[in-house]
Amino acid sequence: MINLTNLSKTYFGRFGSHEALRDVNLHVERGDIFGIIGQSGAGKSTLVRCINLLERPTEGSVIIDGKDVTAYRGKELSQLRESIGMIFQNFSLFQQRTVLRNVTFPLELRREDKAAAEKRALELLELVGLADKAASYPSQLSGGQQQRVAIARALANNPEIMLCDEATSALDTMTTHAILDLLRDINKELGVTMVVITHSLSVAKQICNKVAVIEGGAIAEVGATDEVFGNPQSDATRRLIAADSGLSVEEFEAARAATSKEA
Repeated sequence: MINLTNLSKTYFGRFGSHEALRDVNLHVERGDIFGIIGQSGAGKSTLVRCINLLERPTEGSVIIDGKDVTAYRGKELSQLRESIGMIFQNFSLFQQRTVLRNVTFPLELRREDKAAAEKRALELLELVGLADKAASYPSQLSGGQQQRVAIARALANNPEIMLCDEATSALDTMTTHAILDLLRDINKELGVTMVVITHSLSVAKQICNKVAVIEGGAIAEVGATDEVFGNPQSDATRRLIAADSGLSVEEFEAARAATSKEA
């Protein structure tokens, strides 16, 4: 479905260069909920933005459904982005538009018939549990409700892929669980392949069937979520798990060793 091959991204500025991604190779299968997990500055957001070419790789290829899309521009690029929905940490809703008009916006860009666009938007608001909020404005909604609107908008074009960039990091724990449950239901019911960017192990454990750990712009480890977190093979993953547990790496390793002996 999605293949990233030898992907690198370097930013050049007045004071030198910064290598945000280094020789990344990843394969995401159709129907996956694939997590990219790492600490702040690890390169997660740059990686996900390379998939829909909001950032263009300096080297390497982005291959989707067997097609190398790396050099897409113009109409081809627009069509690619229509097939990829994206939701963000800060919701990115239009404050002057109603909930309904936020969801119809991608369809307006395609010059869809107004009645058909509104029908589609209302169906999606029903899907995310906000059919009664169509006439409301974003400022009248809670954070979780705003993210549900953003999810509905991301689904407007019937995308095959959804990119979720820290989509729950601005939400409280209970709301986060509800949004993740919604995303999992969408994955099952609509067959949308998802790439989930997060720094949270709990988010990855709750929703992702596979994860890749990224550190310093490079992939440290990839595998089934339970295997990666249950038996980490890389120092980067061990550091991530230790930090999440409030332990030093040494304390984490000692705890693992003690657990292994008891078993």
